[in-house]
Amino acid sequence: MESPQTNTQPKALLVSIRTPKVTDTEAMESMIELERLVTTLGYGVTGTMSQRQPSTKGVTVVGEGKLMELAQLTGGKGSRDRIKGDSEAAQPAPVPASAPDGPEMVVFDCDLSPSQIRNVETALGVPVLDRTGVIIEIFNRHAKTRAARLQVEIARQTYQAPRLRETGVGKGHQSGRGTGETSVETEKRKVRDRLAELRRELQAVQQEEEQRRTKRAELLGAALVGYTNAGKSSLMRALTGSDVLVEDKLFATLDTTIRALQPETQPRILITDTVGFIHKLPHDLVASFRSTLDEARGAALILYVVDAADRNFRSQLAVVREVLGEIGADKTPHLLILNKADCLSEWQKQVLGAEYPDAVLTSTRSPEDMRGVSERIIHFFEKDMIEKEILVPYKAQGVIREMRLNMKILKESYVEEGVLLLVRSRPIDLQRLSKMMK
Repeated sequence: MESPQTNTQPKALLVSIRTPKVTDTEAMESMIELERLVTTLGYGVTGTMSQRQPSTKGVTVVGEGKLMELAQLTGGKGSRDRIKGDSEAAQPAPVPASAPDGPEMVVFDCDLSPSQIRNVETALGVPVLDRTGVIIEIFNRHAKTRAARLQVEIARQTYQAPRLRETGVGKGHQSGRGTGETSVETEKRKVRDRLAELRRELQAVQQEEEQRRTKRAELLGAALVGYTNAGKSSLMRALTGSDVLVEDKLFATLDTTIRALQPETQPRILITDTVGFIHKLPHDLVASFRSTLDEARGAALILYVVDAADRNFRSQLAVVREVLGEIGADKTPHLLILNKADCLSEWQKQVLGAEYPDAVLTSTRSPEDMRGVSERIIHFFEKDMIEKEILVPYKAQGVIREMRLNMKILKESYVEEGVLLLVRSRPIDLQRLSKMMK
């Protein structure tokens, strides 16, 4: 039964183009994901359609018959007679109102060219979005920090730039600087100037972030990475006690959050929550969020978080590993977290345990499970530590504070020459301490 709120939502119809390179299973999984994306955008999905095509390069993406079938639902004319090609690209036909009770938007589960979007909108009479447009709009709504907003705006401007010619601005109208510069050319120049400005701003922000990363380089750090909605933010909250946003939505978290593992350890271990991944994540967004993903590349340990209750988690994990490979973080030591174990049967847990013997099967709702994850993280950082007895002269008491921050104090006693401490530490921290005491 639909909730009352569903009836007030704008409605969308989803369309899948099944090319020879895409299996039926892949197409189905992608459509399920697209439905979640569109729902996150605030639309109610009225239905789905699919068509087998040799490619997605057709003038209207779908065939004439399917176009007419879609038009019957949207209230459009459905005819391709008025589609004349590039010569009339700047003069699209008026978009009529959608049919009563019909979808108010059509979303394709593939990337469309600007002319394809114009042609389909002309035929259907309702706005048309492709998969990339949906994802960019979600990112645009969820970005909170300055860095995230800049990154999303760069991706959005890059996506919109080639579509300016489809906005109905006449080619014959001249404006702006320079003789003969058309309105479209003026708008494109404004976009180029805006992109250059945004990239300069982002570069300045990224330099600040890089300076902070450099200061943290010698600290112990683990990064949470995974598919969107795999439960990274819930895990972050459970491990660190932080108040990060936890929502059952795709891309609820876009901004990097860094908190100390709780209860706090000696030395402190920092946990970083990163932006989620998704199948067919637009290239411009991957490029824009590269600095955010650099947090994962700079971590000593990567925690791959997957929703073990999702039957597609294996392919989702492959997507995460592929993107991390693109940024050079695929060789970093990692720990697989099979999350949402509370949604699994005992038989499913046994099967996963046999398939992934080194993984941690956990639920963020279980304090015992969370202690187990914390212990695995702590063990990773402590396994290469060595014990050493250090005598700190009373005149060098300032060194002890540094030791408490970066080393685990096992024993402490006072002797005539100073403070005698038995520590467990990384070799690099012992070397730094030695230099400080000279």
